[in-house]
Amino acid sequence: MRAPKTFEEGMTRLEDILTKMQSEETTLAESVKLYAEAAGLVDYCSRTLDKVSLQIEEIDGRLGAQAAQGPEGKDAEEQA
Repeated sequence: MRAPKTFEEGMTRLEDILTKMQSEETTLAESVKLYAEAAGLVDYCSRTLDKVSLQIEEIDGRLGAQAAQGPEGKDAEEQA
């Protein structure tokens, strides 16, 4: 299995795998191979979401610090 280039590509492949695994024409051996690929894709997508979550937390932290400083760069407590 090659790693997906994007989160969206990984999710699309997972949807394809699910469809194939639900097919009555898919053999047990094929299902096992598909399951192994899906496990890798779930891990990739989960790690990608974790990274994005950290990025969002960092952005929120910076925005919160900027809001606390007010328009002239002074702390909100200093302005009062």
